[in-house]
Amino acid sequence: MEPEEDETFDSSEDKSVIKVDDERKSRLTLKDINRARRASDAHRDQKAKDLNYIRQMYGLAAQATAGGI
Repeated sequence: MEPEEDETFDSSEDKSVIKVDDERKSRLTLKDINRARRASDAHRDQKAKDLNYIRQMYGLAAQATAGGI
């Protein structure tokens, strides 16, 4: 089993140092927006995989083999 790359956050790209008294909003570049979109896609894909796994685990076929139905 190969390790999976976590696409949700890249700490090497986080260069924002925000001070307590800084009230300005940070500007979003296209690179930032694309990074957020890729992270969102990775979250959505992981949620779909988890939901599919749960459906297999608790589905009708699993209940039938366990003697539930």
